[in-house]
Amino acid sequence: MTTGTSTVFLAATAAILASMSDRTDAHETESGWTYPPACCKSDQLHRDCDAIPTLDVRPGHRGFSVFLRAGDHPLATRPHLFFIPYGDEIPSGDGRYHICLHPTENDVNCFFAPPGNI
Repeated sequence: MTTGTSTVFLAATAAILASMSDRTDAHETESGWTYPPACCKSDQLHRDCDAIPTLDVRPGHRGFSVFLRAGDHPLATRPHLFFIPYGDEIPSGDGRYHICLHPTENDVNCFFAPPGNI
């Protein structure tokens, strides 16, 4: 390889790696849609965003009550009760409830609900 071709090769490799690193800000659900990057701060291995059981969610007068038990979400190590006011939910891409916990399991970053499920 000449100096010119090795420079082009390095530049192309850097561009590919940069585009790959942008994708790690969000990951796909099991059904194939991608969480918004603003919601997902982890990767597929350390899922901070994941589907939760429908039984964990109760629509109420002013919002959703979400009761996560240990194991209902990959980061939930103990029970949690969250309140999500109506209007703060994001339409789910697969008709299931999802929640993103970040920066700890105590903090809801994003909550996804099936459209029209109020």
